[in-house]
Amino acid sequence: MKRTLLLIAACLLPLTARAGEKPNILWIYVEDLSPWLASYGHPVNEGQTPALDQMSQQGLRFSRCFVPAPVCSACRSALITGVYQTTTGTHHHRSSRTAESRIQLPEGIQTLPELFRAHGYATFNNGKDDYNFSYQRDQLYSLGNPKKQKGFYGKKGKGHWSQVPKGQPWFGQIQLAGGKARTQSLSNKVDPDRMQLPAYFPNEDLFRKEWAHHYDTVRVTDREVGKIMARLKKDGLLENTVVFFFSDHGNNHSLRHKQFCYEGGVHVPLIITGPGVPEKSVRSELISALDISATSLAMAGIELPGYLHGQNLLADDYQPRRYIISARDRCDYAIDRIRTVRSEKFRYIRNFMTDRILLQPQYRDKQAPTKRLRELHASGQLGKIPEWAFFGKRPAEELYDLTKDPEQIHNLAEDPAFAAELKEHRQVLEQWIQDSNDRGEQPESLAGLRAVYQRWGQQCVNPEFDTVKKAAE
Repeated sequence: MKRTLLLIAACLLPLTARAGEKPNILWIYVEDLSPWLASYGHPVNEGQTPALDQMSQQGLRFSRCFVPAPVCSACRSALITGVYQTTTGTHHHRSSRTAESRIQLPEGIQTLPELFRAHGYATFNNGKDDYNFSYQRDQLYSLGNPKKQKGFYGKKGKGHWSQVPKGQPWFGQIQLAGGKARTQSLSNKVDPDRMQLPAYFPNEDLFRKEWAHHYDTVRVTDREVGKIMARLKKDGLLENTVVFFFSDHGNNHSLRHKQFCYEGGVHVPLIITGPGVPEKSVRSELISALDISATSLAMAGIELPGYLHGQNLLADDYQPRRYIISARDRCDYAIDRIRTVRSEKFRYIRNFMTDRILLQPQYRDKQAPTKRLRELHASGQLGKIPEWAFFGKRPAEELYDLTKDPEQIHNLAEDPAFAAELKEHRQVLEQWIQDSNDRGEQPESLAGLRAVYQRWGQQCVNPEFDTVKKAAE
């Protein structure tokens, strides 16, 4: 009987963490990747993503996770603090990049790496930080890894965790290219002719190739995830490491995705596996990516700071959300302000700058899909829905029934039949703006605009830059 009990206890250890050890926490942090996996309803990748399929089968998959911002630096600034970027003043993409425009985090707010270090963890980040606030990297990350490395290996081809002193737990971030991945080495590329494009894109070969390419990048990402998991297993760390797989925002197709607040911009994959994580589980409630930050700390046994905007997804007192808020502000030199509320059935969008079309000048203007959209618009051949989506006058409010209109084509904001839903979501957003101290209520500082103008020059065409331009003359 005693021997049987010991065997049972040994079998249960991986579910919690090895006795006396704190679990390692690993973020596999992917760029520009939408959840185009078979497990998320995309049969194109059926059987083509074995590593992520295995993670889903062994761990916990969240089918509806939404990031706080649809662009990298704003989202990363939020997740590394666990606080909305609009609350900390880090909401403008690539801000705090000059001495004059430095942004300090509000007093009392610490980054996750700092909290982990304070509780005895080693920390590392293999890849970009892209945080919109002033910080010293060696105060966040205890290991001397550079910002950019080829692959996810450290010295002598070993995982970065090999540099951690023996017996010390670690919090690590491994960055993968995701939607920016090169796919030349793939032997099983998706056939563009199989692609059925959403109605807001012209049904042309160029756009079908772009659509197929994103499926390909998911396959490349899966291959890289497989290597990471294999290295953890080889190093004997798999049973004591909680792994989070997620992306900073959706794919980087020409608008309505990256940088914008439609589903394609803010819906991301989230899979968690490791000790203490329910196995073979799927959760379909609305999840904020800010919950990743809170859950990571909780898994390490660290008391959650009261300022966090996320919650521990695995806590006994976890409360499902009725609404998820996301926000977009200036991206590079394109000044905009958009807020969105996602509920069980609807997506509500508030456009604060209706004087600007969706396809205002931006960094993708030299890319083939954007150039083609502008060519078709100029020649009057774009088509009714793409014309409205990219060049039409933007309404102050948008409301979409996602159960009937997943592509978000039919705006219900002016439909009297949905007046109650419109009012409900509007009030939720207005209350959130007030409660969270949304810094987007104020214009960007002159120092911030000056830094943008110094970087982008004459590409800064929004009227907010007029004062800066005159001063530079």
